[in-house]
Amino acid sequence: MNETIQRVEKHIIKPSDSYFTLLMDFCRKSKNLYNHANFIIRDEFIKKDRWISYGELDKILKADTEYTDYMNMPCAQSAQQTLRVLEKNWKSFFKSVKDWAKHKEKYLGKPKMPRYLPKNGLYPLIMTNQNCKLRTDPSVGTDLIIFPKTFKGFTLAPQFIKRDDFRSFQQVRFIPHKNRIVAEIVYNIKKTVPKADNSRYIGIDIGINNLATVCNNVGLPAFVINGKPIKSVNQFYNKTVSHYREIAKRMNNRDYSKRMDNLTEKRNFRIDDYLHKASRYVVDYCVENDINTIVIGKNDEWKQNSGLSKRINQSFVGLPFAKLIEMIQYKAEERGIAVILTEESYTSGTSFTDNEEPVKENYNKARRIHRGLFKSNNGTIINADLNGAYQILKKVFPIKWDSGCALHPTVVNMA
Repeated sequence: MNETIQRVEKHIIKPSDSYFTLLMDFCRKSKNLYNHANFIIRDEFIKKDRWISYGELDKILKADTEYTDYMNMPCAQSAQQTLRVLEKNWKSFFKSVKDWAKHKEKYLGKPKMPRYLPKNGLYPLIMTNQNCKLRTDPSVGTDLIIFPKTFKGFTLAPQFIKRDDFRSFQQVRFIPHKNRIVAEIVYNIKKTVPKADNSRYIGIDIGINNLATVCNNVGLPAFVINGKPIKSVNQFYNKTVSHYREIAKRMNNRDYSKRMDNLTEKRNFRIDDYLHKASRYVVDYCVENDINTIVIGKNDEWKQNSGLSKRINQSFVGLPFAKLIEMIQYKAEERGIAVILTEESYTSGTSFTDNEEPVKENYNKARRIHRGLFKSNNGTIINADLNGAYQILKKVFPIKWDSGCALHPTVVNMA
């Protein structure tokens, strides 16, 4: 089997790095080219209702002697990659407008044309494997990614070459931020053969205090990954940023400051680290217990229609649940484990221990009682989130309550 799947390795380049200023300048030039090209497309589209494709746009900018944004890029291929991203954005716009005309109920408003980037802003720089090469440095015996001469000796030392399933290197994306650049190295690994359905499943209910409540159909203990640590991180961040925003507004009439940006970066790193550990724990649990299928409850427009109080909603909206699901998906894919997403309507108010189907006719949320407990019709007390996880699993596989199913999960903290 020669199929591959794509993965990304990240490297952080800080202002203290001697190449930071050079790379930031490249990202600024990428922004200039994006805006220049976007102006040409928008102007032609608005005035003549005509779409300029990538091929025509590339020729126009190459021949432009008045504005040298194209020639200022570190190499022609990097300029072309910026244009291809812009083309993709326009095609997405056209597709969205066409769909919006038929299904307005799916959208919050009419799709808008790709906008210009801020005048003083930055835009990602993309270098493909045509211009940056993976080579072994004979002086140190280490594999490095070597960039063109315009990068003045800048290199990256990737870690993916140590993987047994590594197959090929694709590109490097330099993603600019206010006080750092994230170099994303894109590479391919061998695709794992999906495991056969062995009738061993887990169901996952995503939440706030209980980040992931995990049940199973094989009589193993259920567990909850504690969500309070990242909830605490998020609450501290919201409180502190609000304080500094008030100061910035009062002192400089600004809504943002460098200190707030540093706080945002630290908050994002801490949450990402916790989510990576949580997703790894779930996948390792499946491998250790020979579980080949994961079912996760996920609803569209989770955060637009949360229906929670203002205080709880602040935590709910601020936590990246979709990112946790994505992490579980790609980690599971590498181990051949299937991940099924299902909507979770009526799972919180129907009773698993009474073998109720999660449908509207059985819904009665009044049975959710004090401290997150669910009371069944015959008086059995079960953890409310665990009941929801079982019902999420039941939406996909017809499992039923028996004496081997857990009633209360253990709490797991990510170190």
